Amino acid sequence: MLKEFKEFAMRGNVVDMAVGIIIGAAFGTIVKSLVDDVLMPPIGMLLGNVDFSNIFLTLKDGAKVAGPYASLAAAKAAGAVTVNLGVFINTIISFIIVAFAVFLVIRSINRMKREEAPPAPPDTKECPFCLTAVPLQARRCPACTSELAALQT
Repeated sequence: MLKEFKEFAMRGNVVDMAVGIIIGAAFGTIVKSLVDDVLMPPIGMLLGNVDFSNIFLTLKDGAKVAGPYASLAAAKAAGAVTVNLGVFINTIISFIIVAFAVFLVIRSINRMKREEAPPAPPDTKECPFCLTAVPLQARRCPACTSELAALQT
């Protein structure tokens, strides 16, 4: 059983998939930082100094401290039950960026696959008398026995 597992784990597809998952997780972290730290602050400033990460609704006040809460962190620290709309907006934007990046990668891969080699030169010719396919080196047609050597140029 251990030998079978080792063969499965060392198969090319499994290793490639593992590398893809690791790179995907790292890419997700980068995109999350891009959204949270680079994109959302200017968008928030344009919308009147809104901090999207602190847009939330309090469903139930916390047991430790009653609301209103200045930030989502304060609400969580108090044990309040919240609906985190700003975090959800950030997650949607992150998803759109990741989906677009994956789309671009898949599109590039598909373009490379579509590029086919030019067709191979023909290895047969047609007999002008009976229209049978004849090898290029043939001097006579195997079907009608016409002489083809004189036709080659």
